[in-house]
Amino acid sequence: QVQLVESGGGLVQSGGSLRLSCAASGSIFSRDAMAWYRQAPGKDRELVAQITSDFSTNHVDSVKGRFTISRDNAKKTVFLQMNSLKPEDTAVYYCNLRLGGKYGMAYWGKGTLVTVSS
Repeated sequence: QVQLVESGGGLVQSGGSLRLSCAASGSIFSRDAMAWYRQAPGKDRELVAQITSDFSTNHVDSVKGRFTISRDNAKKTVFLQMNSLKPEDTAVYYCNLRLGGKYGMAYWGKGTLVTVSS
């Protein structure tokens, strides 16, 4: 059974940094596509960044140049380095795994809250 556990959220001032981690279990991981999503209060969940099994990445425009997704296959962990945080980045951040690749079955973590104060 695939399980994802996020950590690293918290309260930070505008302009600060946080590093989110998502530890996976129950899958090969190195073949899986990973992503971070976020959901702000009253809004739909949205994609933040993706990383494929061959380490190709995609970041949405609103976070480009500030956030970086990465992965450590040996540790079965995906990271999201968030710099220059803004109040509008406040959201629950969710880890997403696509089993075997980007068209595989999707699994979700329970989320970690990031709050950016102005």
